[in-house]
Amino acid sequence: MSSITSTEATGVVAPGAFVSFVRFVVCGGGVGVLSSGAVALLAGAMPWVVANAVITVVSTALCTELHALFTFGTGKRAGWRRHWQSAGSATAAYAVTSLAVLTLHLVQSSPGVLTEQIVYLAASALTGIGRFLVLRLFVFAGDRDRTRPSKASRRVAGALGFAELGFQISVEVA
Repeated sequence: MSSITSTEATGVVAPGAFVSFVRFVVCGGGVGVLSSGAVALLAGAMPWVVANAVITVVSTALCTELHALFTFGTGKRAGWRRHWQSAGSATAAYAVTSLAVLTLHLVQSSPGVLTEQIVYLAASALTGIGRFLVLRLFVFAGDRDRTRPSKASRRVAGALGFAELGFQISVEVA
């Protein structure tokens, strides 16, 4: 499986799944770490959940543009449709990170900032994997030449690029 595929619409070379994932981690992870600090700063001036919502909106807009231009190599800006689609997965990520931190506050009445950041970043990392899958398989899928298996069987390993690493994972979808 090649790590580079081309797009017909723009003539831009789009990266394969493994390269896209590495780029996703760099872009999303970098913005995520900055967002984590921004949430902590804003939480001093407003409720944590509100601070998380504000930073989630801003970071999602920024990341969607980065993912369109760099991570998935579309060669063009994201556009409104992709921003709205990305917002759906970001809303789920917001819910998970908020639930994780609120659960921490239920378990520990006054956790330190470091503990709160560890919980927030761990939840963000887990939701990031889900966001990568949604963005790669649905939001930015139209920008890659993809050979699709039959409707009866779709190879998840190929779509995610794990075959490049020697993993043979398959999922049968009816």
